[in-house]
Amino acid sequence: MIARLQYITQAHPHHRPAQHCEELCKAGVPWVQLRMKQVSTTDYLAEAQRCREITQHYGAKLIINDQLEVALGAQADGVHLGQDDLCTAEARRLAPPGFIIGGTANTLAQVRRHIANGVDYVGLGPLRFTTTKEKLSPLLGVEGYAQISQALKQEGLDIPLIAIGGIQLADIAPLLQAGVYGIAVSSLLTHPPDKQHLVSKIITTLNL
Repeated sequence: MIARLQYITQAHPHHRPAQHCEELCKAGVPWVQLRMKQVSTTDYLAEAQRCREITQHYGAKLIINDQLEVALGAQADGVHLGQDDLCTAEARRLAPPGFIIGGTANTLAQVRRHIANGVDYVGLGPLRFTTTKEKLSPLLGVEGYAQISQALKQEGLDIPLIAIGGIQLADIAPLLQAGVYGIAVSSLLTHPPDKQHLVSKIITTLNL
């Protein structure tokens, strides 16, 4: 099952991604996507294995950003692939049965392609500007999500759309009304001191 609240780790000068992973799993996040840029495959795999132990302890899903090889090596639950990564169709061909594959999209055409390739969900965005990701695609705004969601319905296509990109608590209700299934956040949950309280509020808003 695809979680409606997904946490994406981010680089931090004093904390490893695995520490963020444990803090957020302890706070009740059901799904962690490990994102590490500009690191060796060896280092990425080692951190993924740490996160695998943590997510298994808390019963959360672990998704690896960008690299299928690391996801399979760490026995993660799945992989999330961007536009410049391995094609989602090729990932589906290489992955074992039940392995979760998500793809990033910014347009209706990209969502259609991911659906045809057999993804389990689409990370659609960005909603607004965010400093946590380089090479940001054009902003969608809530109206952009509504237009893509409506077009998919008219075409009889059904896929969980996960909104991403600078999402705040107040954005959740409008995004759900626009047709998204869930949200993926990074900064929103990385920095607050009382993570458990905020996670609880988000889950309540998502009506999980």
